[in-house]
Amino acid sequence: MHRKTNLIMKIFLFLFSLAISLTAADKGTPLFDGKTLKGWTPAPGGEWQVKDGAIVGTSPRSERRHGILLTDKQFSDFVVKAKFRVHKGDSGFYFRAERVKSAVSVNGFQVEVDTTQETGGLYETGGRAWVHKPNAKVIQERGYKQGEWTDLELSAIGKHIVVKINGVVSSELKNDPGRKRGHIGLQLHGGQDMHVEYKNLIIYEK
Repeated sequence: MHRKTNLIMKIFLFLFSLAISLTAADKGTPLFDGKTLKGWTPAPGGEWQVKDGAIVGTSPRSERRHGILLTDKQFSDFVVKAKFRVHKGDSGFYFRAERVKSAVSVNGFQVEVDTTQETGGLYETGGRAWVHKPNAKVIQERGYKQGEWTDLELSAIGKHIVVKINGVVSSELKNDPGRKRGHIGLQLHGGQDMHVEYKNLIIYEK
């Protein structure tokens, strides 16, 4: 009887530990604590600060450099969720990016984030340039509007990349030959009046 009780207890503890692990995984890991830029490092160009629980990026038209705010950590396979809104200019949500010495500061993929319906497209800096743009059907379904908080979900698992804007698939690549690891970054495009905000950044590593 004693052995049976011990076995039941061991099974219970194992299942309890597994449940905790799964719950933690479901919650993901915050990339932004809502208060500071801890875990991020800016490249020269523009200004990044925290206001009202959001990362706020601004830059004047006279600034020619592309200001990039990069995570200190690099990531390979993941799903990342965030909210953004663009008041002015052309931003981008970089992933699997590498630091380089140039006016842009990085090479790698970015999810286009701007005031236009190109938002949600995929652009490769230092490589193929535009790889995919949202089509008319997608644009109609997702209801993206400048200056409004917008849901972004990016899945990068191996060679399979999926971008969702407001829950609608806006871009998908099924056998992409590009980089498989790098930083996540937020962009301020040079030569433009910029004002963009990001919040609720959560990553789920796979």
